[in-house]
Amino acid sequence: MRISKQLVDELIDHARSEAPIECCGMIASRDGAAVRVYRATNAAASPLRYEIDGAEQYRIQMEIEDADLDLGAIYHSHTRTEPYPSQTDINLAFYPDAVYVIVGLAGDRPDVRGYEIRDGQVQEAALEVE
Repeated sequence: MRISKQLVDELIDHARSEAPIECCGMIASRDGAAVRVYRATNAAASPLRYEIDGAEQYRIQMEIEDADLDLGAIYHSHTRTEPYPSQTDINLAFYPDAVYVIVGLAGDRPDVRGYEIRDGQVQEAALEVE
């Protein structure tokens, strides 16, 4: 997925503002390029997992569809661990065509990575920052 530095900075800002709980949201795309970040509320309010409220998720997905965009990615943060999908993340990856973006805040600098998760298998997905 291609993504602008401005949108990456928006993800990092969201992660920092919600810490120590995980942030979460969705990224709309067009032709493989991220075009808009939709912040969501972590209904779990947890530093260990995220959950987007069903009504909020539906509203965001309808906004994306109404704008004639695609659901390009679902994102969240890991505030204490490296940005790699946990077993919970893998178990709850219900959108095989979306990239799962994780913002890691555990190191000296934020680390943003993308993954494809299909049938319980994790594969790193390139994030081309433009």
